[in-house]
Amino acid sequence: MGLKRQKQAKKTLSFYKYNFSFREPFQILFDGTFCQAALKNKIQIKEQMPKYLMGEVQLCTTNCALKELETLGKELYGAKIILQRFQVRRCPHFKDPVPASECLLSMLGETNPHHYFVATQDHTLTAGLKKIPGVPLLYIILNTMVLDKPCQTSLDHVKAVQLGELVSPAQQQSIHSLKEEQGISPKDGERRGKKRKRKQSNPNPLSCLKKRKGGPTPPKKTEQGEKRKRIRRKKRRTEGGDMSAPAVTNK
Repeated sequence: MGLKRQKQAKKTLSFYKYNFSFREPFQILFDGTFCQAALKNKIQIKEQMPKYLMGEVQLCTTNCALKELETLGKELYGAKIILQRFQVRRCPHFKDPVPASECLLSMLGETNPHHYFVATQDHTLTAGLKKIPGVPLLYIILNTMVLDKPCQTSLDHVKAVQLGELVSPAQQQSIHSLKEEQGISPKDGERRGKKRKRKQSNPNPLSCLKKRKGGPTPPKKTEQGEKRKRIRRKKRRTEGGDMSAPAVTNK
């Protein structure tokens, strides 16, 4: 069973690494319920968690989770001692603490941008985590730690990315890095996307001149075969021998 569980964990980790860009060291957020279950089942979290996830881990919690254990009394004193050994991540409820389940959900937001794992035994928190894509869930069952299979929300998100309906975080990061290499800022991209309006220019002055009416008349052509008539003028003599005005005859 241990080998089968390890094989399933490796498959689930590959899913989150490939589709949601999870990298080592894996950041794991704990609440008091998980630490109490680990104490009850004699599970050494610091030793067993890196072996189970096959990589370096960072064990984290929040101030709200610690405050919650303080208010619950001596019964959870052991869980409080375990949780105090982890890194405390800053949450927005430093002055006004909220329940651990509410605090951890606020740390993840809508898309889990910091790539947190969550280790909890709280059913209310688990139901809220399954509504957020890309959140690996850890819990304890039968004296063993278990990495839950990807929830339906994560599967639907990956399917939408594959169909081109969404852009994965890895693709967003690669697009951003390529823009930085090319020296393209988001404002430049917006400017390039907009079409430039053409400026109104004055018309060509030559095109505004009036056209000349008429033109040189071509010479009249005579019909082929038609001969040009010559005009001869003859002078007539009068009875007195004087020359009179010439008469015009056509030939």
